[in-house]
Amino acid sequence: METISFGTDGWRATLEEFTTPRVRMVGQAVATYLRDEGRDGTVAVGYDARETSRGFAEELARVLCANGFDVIVPERDRPTPLVAHAIVERDLLGGFAITASHNPPEYNGVKFIPDDGAPALPAVTDAIADRLAEPEPLPEDEHGTVEEVDLAAPHADAALERVDEITGSTDLSGLTVAYDAMHGSGRGTTDALLERAGASLELLRCERDPEFGGGAPEPAPENLETLIDLVTDDATDPDLGVANDGDADRLAIVTPERGYLDENLFFAALYDYLLEGDSGPAVRTVSTTFLIDRVADAHGEAVHEVPVGFKWVAQGIAEHDALVGGEESGGFTVRGHVREKDGVLMALLAAAMHAEEPLDERVDRLLEEHGTVVQNKISVACPDHEKARVLEDLEGEIPDAVAGTDVEDVNTADGFKLQLADGSWVLVRPSGTEPVLRVYAEATDEERVEALLEAGEELVEPLV
Repeated sequence: METISFGTDGWRATLEEFTTPRVRMVGQAVATYLRDEGRDGTVAVGYDARETSRGFAEELARVLCANGFDVIVPERDRPTPLVAHAIVERDLLGGFAITASHNPPEYNGVKFIPDDGAPALPAVTDAIADRLAEPEPLPEDEHGTVEEVDLAAPHADAALERVDEITGSTDLSGLTVAYDAMHGSGRGTTDALLERAGASLELLRCERDPEFGGGAPEPAPENLETLIDLVTDDATDPDLGVANDGDADRLAIVTPERGYLDENLFFAALYDYLLEGDSGPAVRTVSTTFLIDRVADAHGEAVHEVPVGFKWVAQGIAEHDALVGGEESGGFTVRGHVREKDGVLMALLAAAMHAEEPLDERVDRLLEEHGTVVQNKISVACPDHEKARVLEDLEGEIPDAVAGTDVEDVNTADGFKLQLADGSWVLVRPSGTEPVLRVYAEATDEERVEALLEAGEELVEPLV
């Protein structure tokens, strides 16, 4: 039980720790939690493309059925946002996703999504953690059933409808999109949605490979070199590149001029686009660019800053009826859709935006209007059990200035965000999924960002 802990987005661990008995304990904990809440009905259990994921999903289904709940499962690995959508569409009690998202193949994970389709808040995950126990089956005549269902078609219908509402018409005919599934669960889902909208496709890594080609299904620039070369080469056809992470809840965008489009810049372009036809605030995490705030100011809107973790973004969207919510790691959703990050929906919306006006042109215009923004991050190794102690020690080491610029404010919503007199900032926070501390920095040029990251690293490393 001590091994099982719910971080930023569920419990993830290497397969040495993420074992069948422990997964069954999580299933029993959720079954007990739902029963204690007086809930009765159906639970979804989805899973990603990892070698062990289907088996873990079947174990969860057995535990839930033995506790009297009916279970639906997809016919194959499918993106996590499809599970979240099914929960809301089918009025389910909640659902599981067996996934380690972007982590390497030696990891797996599980997240529980409550009945609102948004990531579970601590009140729920704490209640689940308190109920971890060996499975306690009911008599066989009280067991539930398992049904295999199609999660893709209903989600695709909803995504097309929502993007139609936003854009006026989702017609991607004439647009060629290069799609990189990174061997993950977006294959046959994201590309199928884009094709249904009329786009021509060039596919990369759209075959299932539980080892993800020997790497991690993380859509970072260094892992998307083939996609970037394809889209930026004048001799090739793609107008736009899209990639998903392993469970397709996040996305990366590649444009002809910029290559890899920084997620912060895409978020700003997305919000600016949405505000052309609608109104409302944005919700962003503490690690996401202030450029969102500048876009909001230009339109007379507000921005609400929340801790890192899409559960906080989703909560902020609900509290403020936000038009959009997102994070610098490529997770976004929009008003009128499920409050879970959705890399499938966003791939369609990004392509529709690009079909109307090239994303490079919109970003150029935003930067000309609001100023250049550069952001980067690094990781400092730190064992999970030391994170709290390091942050406690850091509180007493906050400097008056960083890289020669005065600290004007310290935001402690998630770690320590040092806001500097020149408008730049440095953030130090613990990762919720890896044994590291993250150091983020934002400024007006890369040289300044590197100086801030170096200063942040020098501040943290002696404390680890």
